[in-house]
Amino acid sequence: MQQAKQTKKKRITSWHLIGAQVAMFRRSAGLTQAALAGQCRVSEDTIASVEQGRRPLQLDFAILLDRTLETKGALEVAVERVPEKERFPAFVQDFVEYEQEALSLVSYQSQVIPGLLQTEEYARFVFSCLYPPIEDDEQDAWVKARLDRQRLLVRKPRPMLHFVLEESILRSEIGDPSMMRRQIEHLRKCADLPFLCLQIMPMKLPKHAGLAGPMVLLETPDHDQLAYIEGQGVSFLVDDPDEVSVLLQKCGMLRSQAHSPEESARLMDDLLGET
Repeated sequence: MQQAKQTKKKRITSWHLIGAQVAMFRRSAGLTQAALAGQCRVSEDTIASVEQGRRPLQLDFAILLDRTLETKGALEVAVERVPEKERFPAFVQDFVEYEQEALSLVSYQSQVIPGLLQTEEYARFVFSCLYPPIEDDEQDAWVKARLDRQRLLVRKPRPMLHFVLEESILRSEIGDPSMMRRQIEHLRKCADLPFLCLQIMPMKLPKHAGLAGPMVLLETPDHDQLAYIEGQGVSFLVDDPDEVSVLLQKCGMLRSQAHSPEESARLMDDLLGET
């Protein structure tokens, strides 16, 4: 199996190819980036980011560029044909591909509800907190992509899923309280799925095995063990057996320190009773 750490290397995506098309069409039309930006009423940096493949070209903007550059729908068709997995930010594309085929998955989260268990409302709120902010159309695309990932929950054969999340996430007062209540209600329903185990990590603990941050571990159809670690603007997909083994041990300790699934369900019931 090739080293999964290749995600560190620069990858050529559909967005790079589409960006090159935009640049070619712009030059053929005799326009500078600044001139095209002015005609489309966007910033010059937006055009530059699209052309460099750093910014996915949204469908409505592709249609506008086709009209401005008289390219007869070429960019619209190109965007519509982008593979689903490439609609995610580049640094998570490899993980998403493995995730959708996983036989089993263990996730520990310390700041937010795991993406696979987020409601649309909660996901939109999370993306609205990004800084620097992203445009509304890009936010819509990211929300859609996140919800599409949740097809894993209805896939057959069923994957075995285990989630450990901090109690502080559920008690957080960020956002709308009614949004959080609906999110906890959704978690409570997910906890009843026969192939899904949900555990809450109590806020009062003498020791905590997960202080280094969140992680996701999964087993591929070939029974390889992978780990995904994400931080501030960086991510790593790890397949080194020694490194993955250490993370598996951490997850095992986290599961022993967390409330049992039954206790976790009662905790969520209590939280819903308080709101």
